Amino acid sequence: MTGSGNDFIIVDNRSLRIAGEQGRELTRLACRRKLSAGADGLILIEDDPEVDFKWRFFNADGTEAEMCGNGSRCAARFAYLNGIVHKEKISFRTLAGIIEAEIKGENVNVRMTPPHGLEIDIPLLLEEHDPICLHFINTGVPHVVFFIESEAQLDELDVFNRGRTLRFHPRFQPAGANANFAFVQGVHNLAVRTYERGVEAETLACGTGSIASALVGAAKGFVASPVQVKPRSGESLIIHFDKVSRDGKMEFFDVRLEGDAKVVYDAHLWEDTLR
Repeated sequence: MTGSGNDFIIVDNRSLRIAGEQGRELTRLACRRKLSAGADGLILIEDDPEVDFKWRFFNADGTEAEMCGNGSRCAARFAYLNGIVHKEKISFRTLAGIIEAEIKGENVNVRMTPPHGLEIDIPLLLEEHDPICLHFINTGVPHVVFFIESEAQLDELDVFNRGRTLRFHPRFQPAGANANFAFVQGVHNLAVRTYERGVEAETLACGTGSIASALVGAAKGFVASPVQVKPRSGESLIIHFDKVSRDGKMEFFDVRLEGDAKVVYDAHLWEDTLR
């Protein structure tokens, strides 16, 4: 499936055929582009006694991640299409917490777990670069956000190398951080490019990164809800949120991510490409 350009292999694993560490190895092998199916990550759907289902989400390198916004939208629609759930409003468990989703055809709206750890105007010295000022927020996974002065600069930016430097910067260790580069197109519009940890490359879209960019943009007074984000894929993501200022700090709640979640194909993976 693909969610606005983020693509995922999704497996109904309620039988627990793929157990324990097998998920990591399957992900590393199956997500190799041109050598197997190829994807940004792999999602295992499993039973849960309290909510509609739970997932295990793996980045392409086999690391297990707490959350993925676009992946959550794809998982919700997958569960609905495959009869795992029989209603359009559902909830499921992730390592980041319980996610609520509403499915409307190809469009899925998910309510995210509360963001935390907002830091504005962090001065940072990068190797071979002048000091820069960027921002941090955890939207289920950690993200840094850097605002670009023009759309042309965003288009020309070396996201791989600049993003990789930020992703592994000592300031954000040991977890590391995803790196987002955003341009403010208007009070309700952003263009965003993201380097994702775990994929270790720029992806065509990142749901939690789009949310991070929108929330930081709101904290800086650049944008207001709803924010339409244009990722590298050219597709559209819409971020809804409420905010309040307490003791001089901005807090966000009822954060939602909306966009399409499309089925690409239904298939059996052959062992030829899983060795």
